[in-house]
Amino acid sequence: MTIVNKGTAYWQQLDREHHWHPFTDSKALNAKGARVITQADGVWLTDSEGNRILDGMAGLWCVNLGYGRQELVDVATAQMQQLPYYNCFFQTTTPPAAELAAAVASVAPAGMKHVMFAGSGSEAVDTAIRMVRTYWATAHKKPYKNWIIARKNAYHGSTIGGTSVGGMGVMHAQGAPTVPHIAHVDQPYWYGEAPDGMSPEEFGMARAKLIEDKILELGPDNVAAVIGEPIQGAGGVIVPPESYWPEVQRICRKYDVLLIADEVICGFGRTGNWFGSQTFGFEPDLMTMAKGMSSGYLPISAVAVGDRVADGLFEHAGEFYHGYTYSGHPVAAAVAAKTIEIMKREKIVERVRDDIGPYFQTKLREALDGQPLVGHIEGKGLVAGIALVDSKTPKKFFEDGGKIGLMCRDHCFNNGLIMRATGSRMILSPPLVISHDEVDQLVGLARKCLDLTAKDLGRA
Repeated sequence: MTIVNKGTAYWQQLDREHHWHPFTDSKALNAKGARVITQADGVWLTDSEGNRILDGMAGLWCVNLGYGRQELVDVATAQMQQLPYYNCFFQTTTPPAAELAAAVASVAPAGMKHVMFAGSGSEAVDTAIRMVRTYWATAHKKPYKNWIIARKNAYHGSTIGGTSVGGMGVMHAQGAPTVPHIAHVDQPYWYGEAPDGMSPEEFGMARAKLIEDKILELGPDNVAAVIGEPIQGAGGVIVPPESYWPEVQRICRKYDVLLIADEVICGFGRTGNWFGSQTFGFEPDLMTMAKGMSSGYLPISAVAVGDRVADGLFEHAGEFYHGYTYSGHPVAAAVAAKTIEIMKREKIVERVRDDIGPYFQTKLREALDGQPLVGHIEGKGLVAGIALVDSKTPKKFFEDGGKIGLMCRDHCFNNGLIMRATGSRMILSPPLVISHDEVDQLVGLARKCLDLTAKDLGRA
């Protein structure tokens, strides 16, 4: 080690020599050096060079209450002083774990009053997989009813279980084979995949029917559950047509198949309701959740379980051989409970639904109107996906859309905005506390960076 004074170069060297980043081409990153974020407040980040950056992604979809919430710092500090850790094994609980379970149940849909904790969204998905398979094997004596149907291009985490139900081929290619008895059907991406002339309502019904077709192909008595995000987040913010989820629910109930809503991104106010399933009008049997649950301040996740599944497992499964060292971690649980308390007190969900969500959706469309690369914008509440196209009429996608998305992302990095690229789709998901003025700044920066990308392509 030759660098002594701490600063950007110092941290970059440590990072280059020792830190393996998630979802990163490490060789390419190490050649240029990582950006170093040193502090944050509200919706703003500051890097080691003193640059202010508007965080249009709320970290990774999670910092719903914004950075620098002293109440969350204080409750974490107090809990660490009183009881920094104890587990929930050995027939033991802690006050924060019990209180958080009740707090989650208080905002979950009716009939979802039982909650099991984990440490990440990936772990919550793995928990749900084990729950539904154990439920059918014990409560109904059907161990063969273990197939799970998911969607292509879905993201459900990075554990082997999460990767398996996820529908991303690049992830399946690394570390295969995946968990058996997982089937995938096409996603409900109307703008990108609907035949010409098919309405969103017709397309939603058609894509739901693919789930029914897969259930019939596998045999209804072999299918344990269908899993899906209300809005596919990391897949590019794919917002399904309004007809889609009610029809999926009807199909699941017709064939006695459980429905799992992966609410890791959509949960806790992101779409203008406490959970995305409420926004789209369906009632899941289980919900996975994480991210906004603690506003990202500490790692924690959960599965909320409906009465049918919970009662069946309690009555017939005996000991459920599942859990994690940090399940119900008292400090993380205390912070998450305080997060829910703040959201209720400040009416954050109502604000997203009635005020800042509609404002963001309107201003984003106004700002990008006529932008030559923007083919379509879709979103709910404070989440949006922007489809980049080579041509609007006739509609033509870029042959290497991922390259175009990264070009735009890099312009964002260089101009004080975090806007994520997923293939040829640009994604925004700002903190739920963003102000009207900050939305105006965000959409203005988004327009600027898309214009710079168009100029690179000779489209300005």
